[in-house]
Amino acid sequence: MKINPVKALSDNYIWVIEEGEDAVVVDPGESDGVLSYLEERQLKLNAILLTHKHHDHVDGLEGVLEKYPNMPVYGPVETQSLVTQVMKDGDQFTLLGRDVEVAKTAGHSEEHISYLMDEHLLCGDALFSAGCGRVFTKDYQAQFDALAYFNSLDSQVKVYAGHEYTETNLRFAKSVDPSNVDIKRALEEVEELREKDKPTLPSTIEREKRINLFLQAETLEAFKKLRDNRDQF
Repeated sequence: MKINPVKALSDNYIWVIEEGEDAVVVDPGESDGVLSYLEERQLKLNAILLTHKHHDHVDGLEGVLEKYPNMPVYGPVETQSLVTQVMKDGDQFTLLGRDVEVAKTAGHSEEHISYLMDEHLLCGDALFSAGCGRVFTKDYQAQFDALAYFNSLDSQVKVYAGHEYTETNLRFAKSVDPSNVDIKRALEEVEELREKDKPTLPSTIEREKRINLFLQAETLEAFKKLRDNRDQF
């Protein structure tokens, strides 16, 4: 199985999960790029996964469905007008011959979900490399609970986030913890990748536990303070 990014909008990634000639698309924020990707590689689309309803993750859905009508679309209850199957925390299903587990990872949106497919985490805007999503809902407890879920995953799980925010997140992390060697080294690596216009994702849970200050927050109060400071950075 391969998972490749399709760049979209200013900094989004639409992830394409590939198994042989079959494919699943995650969070199509726009349609042109992902349709070209599928056509150029002669991939057969099997399903579409949505993590939440924000426009930069769903606005391309209509265009994809025009090309691939009657396609199964999975997503949380907040996307129920867009999907064929509403998914909730604890649901399990099979795609491309692989087991998929659904976890509610709210906070960024009311019903945000993430998909764990073997050792691959499709987490939308709930978790970024060295960061997490803005808590637009103001439900900091929900986002803190989502971080606890991410912390519980096996260290080798790969993290496929919805945006290329890693460099800015690491600059913030360095400003908070300037003596952290792991963060300093990660920032140097990421700067080199971005200079070459290469993606910094996927990451891993093991790496995130070392460089992601949000995963390291021990209390809700500490997390909220960190998130508020990041919002102002």
